[in-house]
Amino acid sequence: MSKLVPPHGGGELKPLLLSGPALAAALAKAKTLKPIRMTSRETGDLIMLGIGAFTPLDGFMGQADWQAVCDKTRLANGVFWPIPVTLSVNEQLADELSIGQEAALVDDESGEMMGIITVREKYTIDKAHECRSVFQTDDMEHPGVQKVMNQAAVNVGGPVQVLSEGGFPERYGDIYMRPAETRALFEAKKWHTVAAFQTRNPMHRSHEYLAKIAIEIMDGVLIHQVLGKLKAGDIPAEVRTPAINALTENYFVKDTVVQAGYPMEMRYAGPKEALLHAVFRQNFGCSHLIVGRDHAGVGDYYGPFDAQYIFDQVSPEDLQTRPLKIDWTFYCYKCEGMASMKTCPHGKDDRLLLSGTALRKTLSEGGDPPKEFSRPEVVKILKAYYAGLKEDEKVEVKLHKAATG
Repeated sequence: MSKLVPPHGGGELKPLLLSGPALAAALAKAKTLKPIRMTSRETGDLIMLGIGAFTPLDGFMGQADWQAVCDKTRLANGVFWPIPVTLSVNEQLADELSIGQEAALVDDESGEMMGIITVREKYTIDKAHECRSVFQTDDMEHPGVQKVMNQAAVNVGGPVQVLSEGGFPERYGDIYMRPAETRALFEAKKWHTVAAFQTRNPMHRSHEYLAKIAIEIMDGVLIHQVLGKLKAGDIPAEVRTPAINALTENYFVKDTVVQAGYPMEMRYAGPKEALLHAVFRQNFGCSHLIVGRDHAGVGDYYGPFDAQYIFDQVSPEDLQTRPLKIDWTFYCYKCEGMASMKTCPHGKDDRLLLSGTALRKTLSEGGDPPKEFSRPEVVKILKAYYAGLKEDEKVEVKLHKAATG
């Protein structure tokens, strides 16, 4: 009997990815079906459905689920769920699709055949209502709001069969892990309590400190990085992975952390996204989610600890993966070490509060960050990355960082 937290909403993983003869037959069928081209967000969500990370969903949401998620933070059947998972098409294609019809799901960027949907519903939504529910704003400057407001006019709901993982296993190798695989690994390590550390950035001293706090009280930590599409200027996973490896190999006790990645892209939804991160981390086998300052935030849309406070509104019966709430962390020169607002009595002049944004700006301009902010092995990898960028890419990084502060 497993001592890990059970998968969300029913106790069994629900992967929708086909294999073997069933996959071959479905691929052949998909070529004969009317295609629906998916955005990068929709493709990432489809792969999450395929690997069972979005258990217990069986496809893209219909109207009742969409409405209940927006209004009540749960599916129509009562299962807790914080953010809609939807597929949209233009009005012309919607008119051409019949209820009960199967359609092929195609990644718009690569053209790859990714899945098959059985169309159960076609419906329109109040996009601004979804944005206010998920992002707490309908400001078009918010990157998540932009994606929702710019999506096609009609949502298509229905169960899916997933045919591909979009090249993630080939591109990322052992870093790309499915929920069944992380669960098996945790069982083999005899880990029962596991904290997930969410990241779309290389890990610096503050991140290291967060993970080590978790290691002190948990059996282990899953460093779980975003492999899906990022904002312009973000550091790609191919650079983050060796940087995180350099950190864990040199500064962590062996067999206390596992590094893995998942295919969903960020929504930058702050508190609501923190809840979604906890939901699918439960499916990966994690009992806790590390929630620090400005989790999944962007700009100034959320308070620094709003993503912690929102968990107080969700019962353990609804969501078994619980937050590990940690205050703002930094290096204190008077304490002569890493500390947090809860443990350091000194003033701001004694604290190094360099942000990841400021660090990327420094590195993109060829500078050196303070040694107290990032380990030298990590800085070496990041400096090599920025030195290798073409000049136009460096300009893009600088402009993006200037625009986002």
